[in-house]
Order: sequence, then C-alpha cells, then structure tokens
Amino acid sequence: MYVGLINGLLRSTKSNTCSEFIKPCPGSISIVTNNVSAPSDLSIVKKHFKSINSINEDESLPPHLSQSKPYLKITGILFIQPNGNKLTHEDIINSIQYSTLFEMVSLASKPRVIKALPKSDMAIVWIDIWDSQNSSKAKLLVNHSFNFSQYIATIRGTNMNPGILQCHNCWK
Repeated sequence: MYVGLINGLLRSTKSNTCSEFIKPCPGSISIVTNNVSAPSDLSIVKKHFKSINSINEDESLPPHLSQSKPYLKITGILFIQPNGNKLTHEDIINSIQYSTLFEMVSLASKPRVIKALPKSDMAIVWIDIWDSQNSSKAKLLVNHSFNFSQYIATIRGTNMNPGILQCHNCWK
C-alpha cells in the first residue's frame, strides 16, 4: 500500500527513484529503492510520513540514506607498549580521538587488536567505521598516517568481516 503511494509521489516530481519494498526495522522503517535517493526524494518521503497522524514527529528521525561499514586496518604500532602493557582498544580509541584525521569518523564497533605474527612485536588494529554508501570517509583515510605515541601508524583498506550487519539503520 505505502510502496504505491511513495512511488506515485516520486513520479509526480519526475524522480528516477522508485521504492521496491518497505521493511520494518526496530524503531524505524527502511525503504528499499532502485537507486540512491536524492535529497529531494528524502524530502518527499519525509513530507508523506509527516502527514500520517499515527507518527509522532518529536520521536521520529528524519529520513536519511543508509550507511556502509568500511573496514580498515592500522599497522606500525607495537603490540607491547613501552610501559610493558599490551596494546588495548582503549589505547586506540584515545589516540584517534585526538587525531585530526579522524575528526568526522564514527567507529562502528570497538577496535580489535591482534599481534601481527606470533614472534613479531608489531600489532594490527582492525577498525570499522560508519560511512556514506560510496565510502568517501574511508577513501580519505586509506594510505594516510598518524602519530600513535612515538610511532607512525598507517591506515590500510581491507575486506569486510563476514556476519556483521552492513546497515546503520538495522544496527541499533
């Protein structure tokens, strides 16, 4: 029922976007479309759902595009720190909070720290970030370096981890 209404509204504005189906999510709904929606399409959807009496506008979020979750790894950091402690995810979070490189980045999960090789003293840190569908934030981070204590850490791209939700709307 709502799919037809939304498609009629979008067609009336000559939009190339059409909804394929609507999926309820906990506390929200997801509208799956044939392509990436333009801001004007989101405005039309917002106006339509605002007109429905059963929706409380104070408790609802504005429509927004789903986000992707790029996976990155950080190399060049010692696993055993100079103070003798193992590197922890809290150490990583504290370091990236103060780096201007990560100003607009939101972590999707806590960083995972592993030893690079059994006999190595280096660590690999895996981080997942929330990003736009075209991964623009991740593209800016890949192959850049930042200071981690007295070391220079380098950010690399990596493959996704299987079994982890990809949609920020369903992650909540």
